[in-house]
Amino acid sequence: MPAPLSITFLGGLGEIGRNCAAIECEGRVVLIDCGLMFPDDDMLGVDLVLPDFSWLRGRADAIDGVILTHGHEDHVGALPYFLREFSAPLYGSELTLGLARGRIEEAGLLSSTSLNVVRDGERRRIGPFDCEFLPVTHSVPHGFATALHTPQGTILHTGDFKLDLTPVDGRLTDLSRVGGMSSTDGIRLLLSDSTNAEEHGHADSERSVGAVLYSLFHENEGRRIITTCFASHIHRIQQIAESAVAFGRVIAPLGRSMRRNITMAREMGVLDLPASSLIDIEEVDSFQPGQVCVVSTGSQGEPMSALALLGGNENRWLKVGPEDTVILSSHPIPGNEGAVSRVIDNLVRLGAEVVHSGIADVHASGHAKSEDLKLFLSVARPEWFVPVHGEYRHLVAHSRLAMKMGVASDRAVLAEDGDQLVLDDEGLRMRGRVPAEYVYVHGTVGDVSSGTLGERRILGQEGVVTAIVCVDLSAATLVAGPEVATRGWVEREESAEIVAAVADRVRRNLTAALGDGERNRSALERVVRKSAGSAVSELTRRRPMIVPVVIEA
Repeated sequence: MPAPLSITFLGGLGEIGRNCAAIECEGRVVLIDCGLMFPDDDMLGVDLVLPDFSWLRGRADAIDGVILTHGHEDHVGALPYFLREFSAPLYGSELTLGLARGRIEEAGLLSSTSLNVVRDGERRRIGPFDCEFLPVTHSVPHGFATALHTPQGTILHTGDFKLDLTPVDGRLTDLSRVGGMSSTDGIRLLLSDSTNAEEHGHADSERSVGAVLYSLFHENEGRRIITTCFASHIHRIQQIAESAVAFGRVIAPLGRSMRRNITMAREMGVLDLPASSLIDIEEVDSFQPGQVCVVSTGSQGEPMSALALLGGNENRWLKVGPEDTVILSSHPIPGNEGAVSRVIDNLVRLGAEVVHSGIADVHASGHAKSEDLKLFLSVARPEWFVPVHGEYRHLVAHSRLAMKMGVASDRAVLAEDGDQLVLDDEGLRMRGRVPAEYVYVHGTVGDVSSGTLGERRILGQEGVVTAIVCVDLSAATLVAGPEVATRGWVEREESAEIVAAVADRVRRNLTAALGDGERNRSALERVVRKSAGSAVSELTRRRPMIVPVVIEA
Protein backbone atom coordinates (compact mmCIF):
# COMPACT_ATOMS: atom_id res chain seq x y z
CA MET A 1 0.00 0.00 0.00
CA PRO A 2 1.45 3.42 -0.94
CA ALA A 3 2.64 5.43 2.05
CA PRO A 4 0.31 8.25 3.14
CA LEU A 5 1.61 11.77 3.42
CA SER A 6 0.64 14.80 5.45
CA ILE A 7 0.56 18.51 4.68
CA THR A 8 0.98 20.83 7.66
CA PHE A 9 0.38 24.57 7.26
CA LEU A 10 2.57 26.69 9.54
CA GLY A 11 1.60 30.03 7.98
CA GLY A 12 0.15 31.81 4.97
CA LEU A 13 -3.45 30.56 5.20
CA GLY A 14 -5.51 33.36 6.69
CA GLU A 15 -3.03 36.21 6.25
CA ILE A 16 -0.78 37.75 3.62
CA GLY A 17 2.68 36.58 4.64
CA ARG A 18 4.70 34.04 6.65
CA ASN A 19 4.10 31.36 4.03
CA CYS A 20 5.35 27.98 5.18
CA ALA A 21 4.04 24.46 4.56
CA ALA A 22 5.53 21.09 5.51
CA ILE A 23 5.05 17.97 3.36
CA GLU A 24 5.80 14.77 5.30
CA CYS A 25 6.10 11.21 4.03
CA GLU A 26 7.71 8.13 5.59
CA GLY A 27 8.97 10.24 8.49
CA ARG A 28 10.79 12.76 6.27
CA VAL A 29 9.85 16.43 5.82
CA VAL A 30 10.24 18.96 3.02
CA LEU A 31 9.23 22.58 3.58
CA ILE A 32 7.77 24.79 0.89
CA ASP A 33 8.82 28.37 1.64
CA CYS A 34 9.78 29.98 4.91
CA GLY A 35 8.48 33.53 4.92
CA LEU A 36 7.72 36.36 7.29
CA MET A 37 4.85 38.80 7.68
CA PHE A 38 5.06 42.53 8.30
CA PRO A 39 3.27 43.68 11.47
CA ASP A 40 -0.14 45.33 11.62
CA ASP A 41 -0.55 48.72 13.31
CA ASP A 42 -1.80 47.09 16.52
CA MET A 43 1.37 44.98 16.87
CA LEU A 44 3.09 47.71 18.83
CA GLY A 45 6.87 47.75 18.52
CA VAL A 46 6.96 44.49 16.55
CA ASP A 47 9.39 44.37 13.62
CA LEU A 48 8.45 41.04 12.03
CA VAL A 49 6.02 38.15 12.42
CA LEU A 50 7.30 34.61 11.84
CA PRO A 51 5.78 31.15 11.40
CA ASP A 52 5.58 29.00 14.52
CA PHE A 53 8.35 26.39 14.26
CA SER A 54 7.46 24.55 17.47
CA TRP A 55 5.93 21.56 15.62
CA LEU A 56 9.11 21.26 13.54
CA ARG A 57 11.39 21.10 16.57
CA GLY A 58 10.46 17.48 17.19
CA ARG A 59 11.36 16.71 13.57
CA ALA A 60 14.58 18.71 13.26
CA ASP A 61 16.58 15.70 12.07
CA ALA A 62 13.92 14.74 9.52
CA ILE A 63 13.95 17.94 7.43
CA ASP A 64 15.45 17.10 4.04
CA GLY A 65 15.18 20.54 2.48
CA VAL A 66 13.37 23.82 1.97
CA ILE A 67 11.95 24.58 -1.47
CA LEU A 68 11.80 28.32 -2.15
CA THR A 69 9.16 29.20 -4.73
CA HIS A 70 10.47 32.76 -5.27
CA GLY A 71 12.44 35.51 -3.60
CA HIS A 72 9.86 37.67 -1.84
CA GLU A 73 10.23 38.26 1.89
CA ASP A 74 6.88 36.66 2.67
CA HIS A 75 8.36 33.42 1.27
CA VAL A 76 12.06 33.56 2.21
CA GLY A 77 12.35 36.24 4.91
CA ALA A 78 12.10 33.90 7.91
CA LEU A 79 15.05 31.75 6.80
CA PRO A 80 17.58 33.49 9.10
CA TYR A 81 15.35 32.65 12.08
CA PHE A 82 14.66 29.12 10.85
CA LEU A 83 18.39 28.43 10.35
CA ARG A 84 19.16 29.45 13.93
CA GLU A 85 17.44 26.24 15.01
CA PHE A 86 17.53 23.92 12.00
CA SER A 87 20.08 22.86 9.41
CA ALA A 88 18.66 22.08 5.98
CA PRO A 89 19.57 22.62 2.31
CA LEU A 90 17.71 25.24 0.27
CA TYR A 91 16.43 24.72 -3.29
CA GLY A 92 15.40 27.48 -5.68
CA SER A 93 16.33 29.48 -8.76
CA GLU A 94 19.64 31.30 -8.82
CA LEU A 95 17.92 34.65 -8.30
CA THR A 96 15.72 33.38 -5.47
CA LEU A 97 18.73 31.95 -3.64
CA GLY A 98 20.66 35.16 -4.31
CA LEU A 99 17.87 37.25 -2.75
CA ALA A 100 17.73 34.91 0.27
CA ARG A 101 21.50 34.65 0.66
CA GLY A 102 22.02 38.27 1.73
CA ARG A 103 19.86 37.91 4.84
CA ILE A 104 21.32 34.52 5.74
CA GLU A 105 24.86 35.83 5.33
CA GLU A 106 24.13 38.87 7.49
CA ALA A 107 22.93 36.50 10.22
CA GLY A 108 26.14 34.44 9.91
CA LEU A 109 24.20 31.27 9.12
CA LEU A 110 25.48 30.17 5.72
CA SER A 111 27.18 27.24 7.43
CA SER A 112 23.75 25.92 8.49
CA THR A 113 22.61 25.35 4.94
CA SER A 114 23.61 24.75 1.33
CA LEU A 115 22.23 26.68 -1.65
CA ASN A 116 21.13 24.38 -4.47
CA VAL A 117 20.24 26.06 -7.76
CA VAL A 118 17.52 24.40 -9.82
CA ARG A 119 16.56 25.26 -13.39
CA ASP A 120 13.27 25.45 -15.28
CA GLY A 121 11.86 21.96 -15.82
CA GLU A 122 14.54 20.28 -13.68
CA ARG A 123 13.71 17.36 -11.40
CA ARG A 124 15.47 16.76 -8.09
CA ARG A 125 15.16 14.05 -5.49
CA ILE A 126 14.61 15.76 -2.12
CA GLY A 127 14.09 13.21 0.63
CA PRO A 128 11.28 10.85 -0.42
CA PHE A 129 9.99 13.28 -3.05
CA ASP A 130 10.72 13.55 -6.77
CA CYS A 131 10.42 17.35 -7.15
CA GLU A 132 9.85 19.02 -10.50
CA PHE A 133 10.28 22.78 -10.92
CA LEU A 134 7.94 24.53 -13.34
CA PRO A 135 8.46 28.17 -14.39
CA VAL A 136 5.74 30.67 -13.46
CA THR A 137 5.45 34.43 -13.98
CA HIS A 138 5.21 36.67 -10.94
CA SER A 139 6.37 40.11 -9.86
CA VAL A 140 9.84 38.78 -9.10
CA PRO A 141 11.67 36.86 -11.85
CA HIS A 142 12.37 33.13 -11.86
CA GLY A 143 9.58 31.90 -9.64
CA PHE A 144 8.61 28.23 -9.59
CA ALA A 145 5.59 26.06 -9.16
CA THR A 146 6.64 22.75 -7.63
CA ALA A 147 5.26 19.35 -8.57
CA LEU A 148 6.03 16.75 -5.92
CA HIS A 149 5.68 13.26 -7.36
CA THR A 150 4.82 11.14 -4.32
CA PRO A 151 3.52 7.65 -3.49
CA GLN A 152 0.08 9.30 -3.33
CA GLY A 153 0.32 10.90 -6.75
CA THR A 154 1.37 14.36 -7.88
CA ILE A 155 0.98 17.33 -5.56
CA LEU A 156 1.25 20.65 -7.40
CA HIS A 157 2.04 23.79 -5.40
CA THR A 158 1.77 26.88 -7.61
CA GLY A 159 3.72 29.32 -5.46
CA ASP A 160 2.77 32.91 -6.25
CA PHE A 161 1.91 33.21 -9.93
CA LYS A 162 -0.03 34.90 -12.68
CA LEU A 163 -0.61 34.18 -16.36
CA ASP A 164 1.37 36.95 -18.09
CA LEU A 165 1.43 36.29 -21.84
CA THR A 166 3.97 39.07 -22.46
CA PRO A 167 6.41 38.94 -19.52
CA VAL A 168 9.42 41.24 -19.56
CA ASP A 169 11.86 38.32 -19.82
CA GLY A 170 9.71 36.13 -22.08
CA ARG A 171 9.54 33.37 -19.44
CA LEU A 172 5.96 32.05 -19.41
CA THR A 173 4.02 30.06 -16.83
CA ASP A 174 4.39 26.47 -18.04
CA LEU A 175 0.74 25.59 -18.58
CA SER A 176 1.68 22.95 -21.14
CA ARG A 177 3.52 20.88 -18.53
CA VAL A 178 0.62 21.30 -16.08
CA GLY A 179 -1.70 20.02 -18.78
CA GLY A 180 0.68 17.17 -19.54
CA MET A 181 0.68 16.01 -15.92
CA SER A 182 -3.10 16.37 -15.77
CA SER A 183 -3.71 14.28 -18.90
CA THR A 184 -1.32 11.45 -17.97
CA ASP A 185 -0.97 10.48 -14.31
CA GLY A 186 -3.25 13.28 -13.13
CA ILE A 187 -2.81 15.90 -10.40
CA ARG A 188 -3.96 14.38 -7.13
CA LEU A 189 -3.82 17.62 -5.13
CA LEU A 190 -3.51 21.26 -6.20
CA LEU A 191 -2.37 23.94 -3.73
CA SER A 192 -2.87 27.27 -5.47
CA ASP A 193 -2.25 31.01 -4.87
CA SER A 194 -5.47 32.73 -3.75
CA THR A 195 -4.39 36.36 -3.28
CA ASN A 196 -6.51 37.82 -6.10
CA ALA A 197 -9.31 35.25 -6.14
CA GLU A 198 -11.87 37.99 -5.46
CA GLU A 199 -10.62 40.17 -8.34
CA HIS A 200 -12.56 39.84 -11.58
CA GLY A 201 -10.94 39.40 -14.97
CA HIS A 202 -7.31 38.75 -15.88
CA ALA A 203 -4.16 40.14 -14.25
CA ASP A 204 -2.50 42.88 -16.31
CA SER A 205 0.80 42.11 -17.97
CA GLU A 206 3.89 43.61 -16.40
CA ARG A 207 4.57 45.11 -19.84
CA SER A 208 1.53 47.39 -19.43
CA VAL A 209 3.30 49.23 -16.62
CA GLY A 210 6.26 50.00 -18.84
CA ALA A 211 4.09 52.04 -21.22
CA VAL A 212 2.69 54.09 -18.33
CA LEU A 213 6.14 54.70 -16.91
CA TYR A 214 7.40 55.85 -20.32
CA SER A 215 4.54 58.39 -20.55
CA LEU A 216 5.28 59.70 -17.06
CA PHE A 217 8.96 60.17 -17.89
CA HIS A 218 7.91 62.07 -21.02
CA GLU A 219 5.48 64.27 -19.08
CA ASN A 220 8.13 65.07 -16.45
CA GLU A 221 11.05 66.01 -18.66
CA GLY A 222 13.19 68.59 -16.88
CA ARG A 223 12.10 67.39 -13.42
CA ARG A 224 13.94 64.97 -11.18
CA ILE A 225 12.12 61.64 -10.99
CA ILE A 226 12.22 59.47 -7.88
CA THR A 227 10.68 56.02 -8.32
CA THR A 228 10.05 53.37 -5.71
CA CYS A 229 9.17 49.69 -5.90
CA PHE A 230 10.12 46.45 -4.18
CA ALA A 231 13.87 45.92 -4.44
CA SER A 232 13.14 42.35 -5.59
CA HIS A 233 10.91 43.51 -8.46
CA ILE A 234 13.66 43.27 -11.05
CA HIS A 235 11.26 43.46 -13.99
CA ARG A 236 9.82 46.73 -12.67
CA ILE A 237 13.32 48.09 -12.17
CA GLN A 238 14.13 47.00 -15.73
CA GLN A 239 11.22 49.00 -17.11
CA ILE A 240 12.06 52.05 -15.00
CA ALA A 241 15.63 51.83 -16.28
CA GLU A 242 14.51 51.55 -19.90
CA SER A 243 12.36 54.68 -19.59
CA ALA A 244 15.15 56.57 -17.81
CA VAL A 245 17.75 55.65 -20.44
CA ALA A 246 15.33 56.55 -23.25
CA PHE A 247 15.10 60.08 -21.88
CA GLY A 248 18.82 60.43 -21.23
CA ARG A 249 18.70 60.02 -17.47
CA VAL A 250 21.21 58.37 -15.17
CA ILE A 251 19.94 55.91 -12.57
CA ALA A 252 20.84 56.21 -8.89
CA PRO A 253 19.80 53.34 -6.55
CA LEU A 254 18.76 54.46 -3.07
CA GLY A 255 18.51 52.02 -0.17
CA ARG A 256 20.81 49.15 0.73
CA SER A 257 18.62 46.35 -0.62
CA MET A 258 18.03 48.24 -3.88
CA ARG A 259 21.77 48.70 -4.42
CA ARG A 260 22.50 45.07 -3.55
CA ASN A 261 19.75 43.60 -5.73
CA ILE A 262 20.57 45.75 -8.76
CA THR A 263 24.22 44.70 -8.52
CA MET A 264 23.30 41.03 -8.15
CA ALA A 265 20.71 41.06 -10.96
CA ARG A 266 23.19 42.71 -13.36
CA GLU A 267 25.84 40.12 -12.50
CA MET A 268 23.35 37.30 -13.14
CA GLY A 269 22.26 38.83 -16.44
CA VAL A 270 18.69 39.24 -15.22
CA LEU A 271 18.81 43.06 -15.37
CA ASP A 272 20.00 44.89 -18.49
CA LEU A 273 21.26 48.22 -17.22
CA PRO A 274 24.30 49.85 -18.90
CA ALA A 275 27.13 50.70 -16.52
CA SER A 276 27.33 54.14 -18.13
CA SER A 277 23.78 54.90 -16.94
CA LEU A 278 24.35 53.82 -13.33
CA ILE A 279 25.65 56.27 -10.72
CA ASP A 280 26.09 56.31 -6.98
CA ILE A 281 23.50 58.25 -5.01
CA GLU A 282 26.28 60.55 -3.74
CA GLU A 283 26.74 61.82 -7.31
CA VAL A 284 23.15 63.02 -7.80
CA ASP A 285 23.93 66.69 -7.18
CA SER A 286 26.42 66.61 -10.05
CA PHE A 287 23.53 66.30 -12.52
CA GLN A 288 20.66 68.56 -13.51
CA PRO A 289 17.27 67.41 -12.12
CA GLY A 290 16.04 66.38 -15.56
CA GLN A 291 19.02 64.07 -15.98
CA VAL A 292 18.37 61.98 -12.87
CA CYS A 293 16.16 59.01 -11.99
CA VAL A 294 16.41 57.73 -8.42
CA VAL A 295 15.20 54.15 -7.79
CA SER A 296 14.37 53.84 -4.10
CA THR A 297 13.22 51.30 -1.55
CA GLY A 298 10.36 52.03 0.84
CA SER A 299 7.32 51.41 -1.35
CA GLN A 300 5.39 50.11 1.69
CA GLY A 301 6.05 53.15 3.88
CA GLU A 302 8.39 51.28 6.23
CA PRO A 303 9.36 53.73 9.03
CA MET A 304 13.15 53.82 8.42
CA SER A 305 13.12 53.10 4.68
CA ALA A 306 14.74 55.38 2.14
CA LEU A 307 11.41 56.80 0.94
CA ALA A 308 10.13 57.43 4.46
CA LEU A 309 13.35 59.31 5.25
CA LEU A 310 12.87 61.36 2.09
CA GLY A 311 9.35 62.23 3.19
CA GLY A 312 10.65 63.27 6.60
CA ASN A 313 13.36 65.41 4.98
CA GLU A 314 15.94 63.27 6.77
CA ASN A 315 17.79 61.64 3.86
CA ARG A 316 21.49 62.50 3.86
CA TRP A 317 21.82 62.65 0.05
CA LEU A 318 18.52 64.00 -1.24
CA LYS A 319 16.12 66.76 -0.28
CA VAL A 320 12.72 66.51 -1.92
CA GLY A 321 11.15 69.71 -3.24
CA PRO A 322 8.92 71.25 -5.93
CA GLU A 323 11.26 70.11 -8.74
CA ASP A 324 10.66 66.42 -7.91
CA THR A 325 8.12 63.90 -9.18
CA VAL A 326 7.84 60.78 -7.00
CA ILE A 327 6.36 57.64 -8.63
CA LEU A 328 5.23 54.88 -6.25
CA SER A 329 5.27 51.93 -8.67
CA SER A 330 3.65 49.58 -6.19
CA HIS A 331 0.44 48.91 -4.30
CA PRO A 332 0.19 48.80 -0.50
CA ILE A 333 0.21 45.37 1.07
CA PRO A 334 -2.96 44.93 3.19
CA GLY A 335 -2.24 46.59 6.53
CA ASN A 336 0.31 49.04 5.10
CA GLU A 337 -2.18 51.50 3.64
CA GLY A 338 -1.84 53.96 6.52
CA ALA A 339 1.95 53.99 6.43
CA VAL A 340 2.01 54.54 2.66
CA SER A 341 -0.56 57.33 2.93
CA ARG A 342 1.53 59.13 5.56
CA VAL A 343 4.64 58.98 3.37
CA ILE A 344 2.69 60.35 0.38
CA ASP A 345 1.33 63.17 2.54
CA ASN A 346 4.82 64.06 3.77
CA LEU A 347 6.20 64.14 0.22
CA VAL A 348 3.37 66.41 -0.95
CA ARG A 349 4.01 68.75 2.01
CA LEU A 350 7.58 69.11 0.75
CA GLY A 351 6.25 70.25 -2.62
CA ALA A 352 6.75 67.09 -4.67
CA GLU A 353 4.26 65.76 -7.18
CA VAL A 354 3.36 62.18 -6.24
CA VAL A 355 2.02 59.57 -8.65
CA HIS A 356 0.69 56.33 -7.14
CA SER A 357 -1.48 53.38 -8.15
CA GLY A 358 -4.63 55.21 -7.08
CA ILE A 359 -4.26 57.79 -9.85
CA ALA A 360 -2.24 56.01 -12.57
CA ASP A 361 -1.61 52.42 -13.66
CA VAL A 362 1.94 52.36 -12.33
CA HIS A 363 1.59 48.89 -10.83
CA ALA A 364 0.47 45.48 -12.05
CA SER A 365 -0.26 42.72 -9.59
CA GLY A 366 1.90 39.62 -9.61
CA HIS A 367 -1.04 37.38 -8.69
CA ALA A 368 -3.58 35.65 -10.93
CA LYS A 369 -7.12 37.04 -10.89
CA SER A 370 -10.31 35.01 -11.01
CA GLU A 371 -10.35 34.28 -14.76
CA ASP A 372 -6.67 33.28 -14.66
CA LEU A 373 -7.33 30.98 -11.71
CA LYS A 374 -10.29 29.38 -13.51
CA LEU A 375 -8.10 28.79 -16.56
CA PHE A 376 -5.39 27.20 -14.43
CA LEU A 377 -7.96 24.95 -12.74
CA SER A 378 -9.36 23.90 -16.11
CA VAL A 379 -5.87 22.85 -17.24
CA ALA A 380 -4.83 21.18 -13.96
CA ARG A 381 -8.14 19.36 -13.31
CA PRO A 382 -7.09 18.35 -9.78
CA GLU A 383 -8.73 15.51 -7.90
CA TRP A 384 -8.42 17.50 -4.64
CA PHE A 385 -7.95 21.23 -4.14
CA VAL A 386 -6.69 23.40 -1.26
CA PRO A 387 -6.48 27.20 -1.71
CA VAL A 388 -3.35 28.71 -0.16
CA HIS A 389 -1.69 32.11 0.23
CA GLY A 390 -4.28 34.66 1.24
CA GLU A 391 -6.65 35.97 3.85
CA TYR A 392 -9.56 33.71 4.73
CA ARG A 393 -11.95 35.49 2.36
CA HIS A 394 -9.49 34.91 -0.50
CA LEU A 395 -9.35 31.20 0.31
CA VAL A 396 -13.14 30.98 0.32
CA ALA A 397 -13.41 32.84 -2.99
CA HIS A 398 -10.84 30.51 -4.58
CA SER A 399 -12.59 27.38 -3.34
CA ARG A 400 -15.82 28.63 -4.94
CA LEU A 401 -13.98 29.16 -8.22
CA ALA A 402 -12.67 25.59 -8.01
CA MET A 403 -16.18 24.23 -7.54
CA LYS A 404 -17.36 26.24 -10.55
CA MET A 405 -14.59 24.59 -12.56
CA GLY A 406 -15.70 21.08 -11.67
CA VAL A 407 -13.98 20.27 -8.36
CA ALA A 408 -16.50 18.47 -6.14
CA SER A 409 -17.57 20.53 -3.13
CA ASP A 410 -16.30 17.87 -0.71
CA ARG A 411 -12.92 17.87 -2.48
CA ALA A 412 -12.28 21.63 -2.21
CA VAL A 413 -10.83 21.72 1.30
CA LEU A 414 -10.53 24.96 3.26
CA ALA A 415 -7.54 24.87 5.61
CA GLU A 416 -6.03 27.46 7.94
CA ASP A 417 -2.74 27.99 9.74
CA GLY A 418 -2.10 25.03 12.01
CA ASP A 419 -4.27 22.57 10.09
CA GLN A 420 -2.74 19.22 9.19
CA LEU A 421 -4.15 17.26 6.26
CA VAL A 422 -3.54 13.61 5.38
CA LEU A 423 -3.54 12.31 1.81
CA ASP A 424 -3.84 8.54 1.47
CA ASP A 425 -5.60 5.96 -0.68
CA GLU A 426 -8.98 7.08 0.66
CA GLY A 427 -8.43 10.74 -0.21
CA LEU A 428 -7.70 13.99 1.62
CA ARG A 429 -8.91 14.60 5.16
CA MET A 430 -8.17 16.67 8.25
CA ARG A 431 -5.91 14.95 10.79
CA GLY A 432 -5.84 17.66 13.44
CA ARG A 433 -4.03 20.84 14.38
CA VAL A 434 -0.49 21.83 15.35
CA PRO A 435 0.72 25.08 16.97
CA ALA A 436 0.76 27.92 14.43
CA GLU A 437 0.65 31.07 16.54
CA TYR A 438 2.16 34.35 15.42
CA VAL A 439 5.77 34.59 16.57
CA TYR A 440 6.62 38.26 17.10
CA VAL A 441 10.14 39.64 16.72
CA HIS A 442 11.28 42.96 18.15
CA GLY A 443 14.91 43.88 17.50
CA THR A 444 17.49 41.23 18.25
CA VAL A 445 16.58 40.44 21.86
CA GLY A 446 14.25 37.55 21.10
CA ASP A 447 10.59 36.89 20.47
CA VAL A 448 7.79 39.05 21.84
CA SER A 449 4.88 37.22 23.45
CA SER A 450 1.23 38.08 22.89
CA GLY A 451 1.12 38.99 26.60
CA THR A 452 3.79 41.63 26.07
CA LEU A 453 1.82 43.06 23.15
CA GLY A 454 -1.24 43.23 25.37
CA GLU A 455 0.74 45.14 27.99
CA ARG A 456 1.95 47.57 25.33
CA ARG A 457 -1.62 48.23 24.21
CA ILE A 458 -2.69 48.94 27.79
CA LEU A 459 0.25 51.30 28.30
CA GLY A 460 -0.56 53.12 25.08
CA GLN A 461 -4.29 53.41 25.69
CA GLU A 462 -4.64 53.66 29.48
CA GLY A 463 -1.24 54.57 30.97
CA VAL A 464 0.44 53.17 34.08
CA VAL A 465 0.04 53.58 37.85
CA THR A 466 2.90 52.53 40.13
CA ALA A 467 2.34 52.02 43.87
CA ILE A 468 5.53 51.75 45.96
CA VAL A 469 5.59 50.71 49.62
CA CYS A 470 8.31 49.84 52.13
CA VAL A 471 7.48 47.27 54.82
CA ASP A 472 9.18 45.80 57.84
CA LEU A 473 8.09 42.16 57.70
CA SER A 474 9.47 41.23 61.11
CA ALA A 475 7.52 44.05 62.78
CA ALA A 476 4.55 43.66 60.41
CA THR A 477 4.45 47.41 59.79
CA LEU A 478 4.33 49.80 56.86
CA VAL A 479 7.54 51.83 57.10
CA ALA A 480 7.05 54.21 54.16
CA GLY A 481 4.55 54.97 51.41
CA PRO A 482 2.47 54.25 49.58
CA GLU A 483 4.12 56.45 46.95
CA VAL A 484 1.87 56.54 43.89
CA ALA A 485 3.32 57.64 40.54
CA THR A 486 1.45 57.81 37.24
CA ARG A 487 2.17 58.24 33.54
CA GLY A 488 -0.43 58.69 30.80
CA TRP A 489 -3.36 58.09 33.19
CA VAL A 490 -4.96 61.39 34.26
CA GLU A 491 -3.96 65.01 33.75
CA ARG A 492 -1.51 66.27 36.36
CA GLU A 493 -3.87 68.99 37.66
CA GLU A 494 -6.60 66.40 38.24
CA SER A 495 -4.42 63.77 39.82
CA ALA A 496 -3.70 65.01 43.36
CA GLU A 497 -6.99 63.98 45.00
CA ILE A 498 -7.24 60.73 43.01
CA VAL A 499 -3.65 59.73 43.82
CA ALA A 500 -4.27 60.47 47.51
CA ALA A 501 -7.38 58.26 47.47
CA VAL A 502 -5.49 55.41 45.75
CA ALA A 503 -2.66 55.70 48.29
CA ASP A 504 -5.16 55.62 51.18
CA ARG A 505 -6.84 52.46 49.83
CA VAL A 506 -3.46 50.72 49.43
CA ARG A 507 -2.36 51.80 52.93
CA ARG A 508 -5.49 50.50 54.67
CA ASN A 509 -5.58 47.13 52.86
CA LEU A 510 -1.84 46.52 53.18
CA THR A 511 -1.89 47.36 56.90
CA ALA A 512 -4.79 44.94 57.35
CA ALA A 513 -2.96 42.17 55.50
CA LEU A 514 0.16 42.64 57.62
CA GLY A 515 -2.00 42.62 60.75
CA ASP A 516 -3.54 39.32 59.65
CA GLY A 517 -0.07 37.75 59.55
CA GLU A 518 0.73 37.96 55.83
CA ARG A 519 4.52 37.95 55.37
CA ASN A 520 4.93 36.69 51.77
CA ARG A 521 6.22 39.45 49.53
CA SER A 522 4.41 38.19 46.40
CA ALA A 523 1.14 38.04 48.32
CA LEU A 524 1.65 41.60 49.57
CA GLU A 525 2.29 42.76 46.00
CA ARG A 526 -1.04 41.21 45.00
CA VAL A 527 -2.72 43.17 47.81
CA VAL A 528 -1.15 46.39 46.56
CA ARG A 529 -2.13 45.66 42.94
CA LYS A 530 -5.71 44.75 43.80
CA SER A 531 -6.16 47.72 46.12
CA ALA A 532 -4.74 50.24 43.66
CA GLY A 533 -6.62 48.68 40.74
CA SER A 534 -10.01 48.74 42.44
CA ALA A 535 -9.54 52.35 43.57
CA VAL A 536 -8.42 53.47 40.12
CA SER A 537 -11.38 51.73 38.45
CA GLU A 538 -13.95 53.19 40.88
CA LEU A 539 -12.57 56.72 40.69
CA THR A 540 -11.88 57.05 36.96
CA ARG A 541 -13.55 54.09 35.15
CA ARG A 542 -10.19 53.49 33.51
CA ARG A 543 -7.95 50.43 33.48
CA PRO A 544 -4.28 51.48 33.39
CA MET A 545 -1.49 49.04 34.06
CA ILE A 546 -0.93 48.68 37.82
CA VAL A 547 2.67 48.08 38.90
CA PRO A 548 3.05 47.19 42.62
CA VAL A 549 6.49 47.54 44.23
CA VAL A 550 7.06 46.13 47.76
CA ILE A 551 10.44 46.93 49.31
CA GLU A 552 11.62 45.18 52.47
CA ALA A 553 13.14 47.48 55.08
